[in-house]
Amino acid sequence: MLELADSHVHLDAHAFADDRDAVIARALDAGVATMVLPAVDAASWPGIRALAEASRHIYPAYGLHPMYLANHRPEHVDALGDWLAHGDNVAVGEIGLDFHVEGLDPQLQRDYFSRQLKLAQQFDRPVIIHARGALEEIIHTLRRHPGLRGVVHSFSGSEQQAQQLWQMGFHLGIGGPITYERARRLRRIVASMPLEFLLLESDAPDQPDSAHRGQRNEPARVVEVLRTVAALRPESESAIAAATCDNTLRLFGLDLVKR
Repeated sequence: MLELADSHVHLDAHAFADDRDAVIARALDAGVATMVLPAVDAASWPGIRALAEASRHIYPAYGLHPMYLANHRPEHVDALGDWLAHGDNVAVGEIGLDFHVEGLDPQLQRDYFSRQLKLAQQFDRPVIIHARGALEEIIHTLRRHPGLRGVVHSFSGSEQQAQQLWQMGFHLGIGGPITYERARRLRRIVASMPLEFLLLESDAPDQPDSAHRGQRNEPARVVEVLRTVAALRPESESAIAAATCDNTLRLFGLDLVKR
């Protein structure tokens, strides 16, 4: 069995309330031995920490997600600094910009995003970035914060945007959308991109693969993402699994945390 890493999964979500232990067990049975859990708001941080403390396979990231803007307060950014100082976390995330959802104040999003990027610089943490409808602005914003590293989760941009991210040392998070045949541009990018910038993810409970369309997603289904990626590239499934695991460990410094 291949060892895999899920670089982005929301195991703390309410969708897993009734069978979270079984979901984690299925992931481990499928070879998904590393799972990074990004937060969405300050209220989610304690639950994510508890899940990570209960399993050596789970790693926490703390941040303020742009889609949950109504939950955030300016003092939460100050509190985030205290949580990052604790040392158990592996990234600042999930953070970013979302210009797709109506009603989310763009300027307020920018303020939270910029403040969290500064915290990532201060604490030398990678960032996990949400970039829906805002990737071009996010690239420009990252250029104004040199020295950052991280991943653009659920990448859906252009070939040119992908290249700009690689040049800055950023990874692309690839999940369920790659399994849909209509994702032609994404498939072209993944087929030829440098393997050292590729991360696999589930984004569970969201973004299931095509075989589970409309169902709750699980981290075990990263296996389906791997199979699709391997069908697009010259490397074997085992080579891609090994490389993406190494990429995840290196980006998040996981060997220094619990392994």
